[in-house]
Amino acid sequence: MKLFSLIFIFFLIVATTVAADDLTEDPIIRQVIPSEETSTDHLLNADHHFTLFKTKFGKKYDNQDEHDYRFSVFKSNLRRAKRHQLLDPTAEHGVTKFSDLTPSEFRKTYLGLKNPLKFPSDANKAPILPTNDLPTDFDWRDHGAVTAVKDQGSCGSCWSFSTTGALEGSHFLQTGELVSLSEQQLVDCDHECDPAEKTSCDAGCNGGLMNNAFEYILKAGGVQKEADYPYTGKDGTCHFDKTKIAASVANFSVIGTDEDQIAANLVKHGPLAIGINAAWMQTYIGKVSCPYVCSKKRLDHGVLLVGYGSAEYAPSRLKEKPYWIIKNSWGPNWGEDGYYKICSGYNLCGMDTMVSAVVSTNS
Repeated sequence: MKLFSLIFIFFLIVATTVAADDLTEDPIIRQVIPSEETSTDHLLNADHHFTLFKTKFGKKYDNQDEHDYRFSVFKSNLRRAKRHQLLDPTAEHGVTKFSDLTPSEFRKTYLGLKNPLKFPSDANKAPILPTNDLPTDFDWRDHGAVTAVKDQGSCGSCWSFSTTGALEGSHFLQTGELVSLSEQQLVDCDHECDPAEKTSCDAGCNGGLMNNAFEYILKAGGVQKEADYPYTGKDGTCHFDKTKIAASVANFSVIGTDEDQIAANLVKHGPLAIGINAAWMQTYIGKVSCPYVCSKKRLDHGVLLVGYGSAEYAPSRLKEKPYWIIKNSWGPNWGEDGYYKICSGYNLCGMDTMVSAVVSTNS
């Protein structure tokens, strides 16, 4: 009984305490402030770590003032990563390529899922699939349906990478050919809106929605290869060439929040386009992320669900627990070679909330 009371008190603290410098983060996250928060112990050798950071990621700053400011942000993110580690102990948090960015800068530059989150009024709802004989572990990378990890750069175009990833996988299932498709075409040409909500228009580097993008592809007739319409990471003028269409969408469907159905659709239809709350991803280095608190409603990042597995990642390590495997669009020098693992079974960070599959393509 005493153990239960202690656990309850701990989560009460988690749910009610906010770090002063985390007010710019997702306000749903409630951080535990350890007693050593005011200590400088965890900032020992910060200069050395910052030097390594600059070398590893090729960071250069315009002047000394900018350098000093970025160093102060870096130190703040060291503290933040330490807090994230306490509240997400099954993952590994620390210095990443984004460690010189404030949370607000990170959100503005590298996230881009539009709000409010609306499904197109004519979107098909996925039929219920059998789940009795699903494989225990599954990863579309092992079956050749996933292209190499891409990098969206300083552009809020995550939604376009999630869209092309789902179409690349579906096209592979239909044709046996894996083709890297053009995100830049979507950035430049897709300004599709949910008819019920004009504020959710796709807007290139200023964000968009995957389902809107599928609607655009249906109307435009398809997407070109990345080689024919290469990515620039900037908003540009549309120069879509219909004679060079490499893949197209004949139908797509919206999947409910039941995780068995998500797994079944993943296995049947290929990688799935999903939205997620990226609050824990700026400091993520690897392993399975299973934070104690993460908003299920504040989805702000579009990613690609490519598989699922299980591992002994729980703190007690008494038994294997399931997780999802997610392909990100921040390059292979982030996370686990560009991938993110998040524990399943809880709709954690809202990853079950906005899931779509390309169920057929025009080949």
